Amino acid sequence: MAAGWGSDRGEAGRVEAGTAEREEHGTGGSASQDHYCEGAARLQLGTGFFRPESRPSRDLGVLLATLLARGDLELKPPLRVLDLMAGCGVRGLRYGLEAGAAEVWANDADADRLPVLRTNLDRLSAAGCRVQTSARTAQKLLAACLLEEQRFGLLDLDAFGCPSALVPAALEALQFEGVLYLASTDGRSPTGHDRSAAIRSLAASARAHPASWELALRLQIAVVARAAWALGRGVRPLFSFSEGRTFRVAIQLQRRAEPRQEQQLGLLAHCHGCGEQLHQSLLRLRRWPACGCGDAAPPLTISGPLWLGPLQHAPTLRAMQQLAAGLPAGRVGRSSERLLARLLADPGLPPRCWPTAELGRRLGGGPPATDDLLVALRAEGFEALRSGVMNGQFRCNAPWQRVLELAAALNR
Repeated sequence: MAAGWGSDRGEAGRVEAGTAEREEHGTGGSASQDHYCEGAARLQLGTGFFRPESRPSRDLGVLLATLLARGDLELKPPLRVLDLMAGCGVRGLRYGLEAGAAEVWANDADADRLPVLRTNLDRLSAAGCRVQTSARTAQKLLAACLLEEQRFGLLDLDAFGCPSALVPAALEALQFEGVLYLASTDGRSPTGHDRSAAIRSLAASARAHPASWELALRLQIAVVARAAWALGRGVRPLFSFSEGRTFRVAIQLQRRAEPRQEQQLGLLAHCHGCGEQLHQSLLRLRRWPACGCGDAAPPLTISGPLWLGPLQHAPTLRAMQQLAAGLPAGRVGRSSERLLARLLADPGLPPRCWPTAELGRRLGGGPPATDDLLVALRAEGFEALRSGVMNGQFRCNAPWQRVLELAAALNR
């Protein structure tokens, strides 16, 4: 289903009111027979799709919105939020109650959801937040915003399927330095499992890759970057993450692109024979260097164009982490705190990323301890980090053959 057509919940999985979200999982929400509680929000879920397990994405969205509302990210307050696919309204309610948004427009294409949406957002008016609700498809609403020159500091697009078709209009609805918080539930196309669909929806090649979640995020950022550049604007990815079901990126729209930003668009190649990975910018495209297979090398599997730049913006994540530390207990879930720490520790560079399990498979035994391998790589002057996107993976800029040699030496 294309984003914006009919029911728009990207968080698949129905939770009826009365299903509790357990704090021991780090989510911090709870539900009674009639209400669901999360952060400062208490609301009715209704009968639509909802996933309590997606709370970390909502926590990070609220922290980001708080920084925007305070003017900490170059956006001029007050903060206006457009929750384009609002569902029951939990995100819009939290943006108003917790982040200090001055205005929240919550839209859901399913008109049957309007009563519960309006009921849930009633609290915002008493809190001094202007509220507007509507039941339009995303395409119609964004078109109306363009015609009426309405722009927002935060546009939350929690899409069902691939949202690429909505990205240009969504960027038109953003203020300068505003943020597009974009989600996609299309897991097959950008991870190399449906190459034809990737061409259609992403205008890119997506091939099977060891770091498949990261590949999907980089392809998604590239869609936003190309659309922003076409408008004469720039982009700054603030954070990017996935749990394998939904791929989420928060991207700030810059008034103009930073110098040489176009160099971040390129191709990522992987050799299934030896395991080597290579990348190059489209601006400097040339013949691929030889991998470790020599003359017997199989054809490289090449993905892109995709974003080769950083996936995380450390100053923003650090500010979000500091903000979370000062909030009342339970306002931000423990799993959200762990996610923030993980993303902050890994900027997403270099873009070459492998599972440690691949080392074990190629060496014929278990892989070495990841920390020991990273220390050995850094001792030789290479960049080496644990992946913040996928557990059990590491990234580095060392030649793959040298990685294997160091791993083998550590095993001995």
